[in-house]
Amino acid sequence: MKRHLAAPLCLAAALAAPLPAAAEPARYALDPEHMVVAFTVMHAGYAKVLGRFADVEGGFTYDPETKTLSDVSVKIDAASVDTFNAARDEHVRSADFLDAGANPDITFTADGGTPTSDTTGTVEGELTIRGVSRPVTLEVTLNQLADYPCCHGKETIGASARTTINRSDFGSTYALPVFVGDAVEIMLEFEAIRQD
Repeated sequence: MKRHLAAPLCLAAALAAPLPAAAEPARYALDPEHMVVAFTVMHAGYAKVLGRFADVEGGFTYDPETKTLSDVSVKIDAASVDTFNAARDEHVRSADFLDAGANPDITFTADGGTPTSDTTGTVEGELTIRGVSRPVTLEVTLNQLADYPCCHGKETIGASARTTINRSDFGSTYALPVFVGDAVEIMLEFEAIRQD
């Protein structure tokens, strides 16, 4: 008799036990000390010029359990461009390229992503340069998601992302097609810190 009652009692106890809390989406802010937005552009067919932006801010909402991404918002100060040559930097800021005076912000926004594996996926969003917005797809690799080993100690995401755009799509046609390339390869390396 006792053996017949044991199974129903165990089942009842299991159903009455509180379920573990499900993970919820959290907000992550880009860490400006560990954020690189860089690019390369072919120069006259000889070699690619490397540049980067020094002033970048933004964040996103992410659920690590479901791999759901939303509310991506990144803002780059166009005038913070650095190609390791002062005269060239001034030219890149001009209306020939970034037109930073009239359009001080480069922005990227997205409201979703598509996982392709446990550590890779795509993020489809809208990139705005020179006041012109175009759809862009980032190829993203999740490098690590863990509590930081020192300093702030908070949960941190580390990721890499890549895409290629044509600057002519954003209204920059200076020196095309020979002297300055159209294709711009964009590289992002970043850490983002959980905010709650």
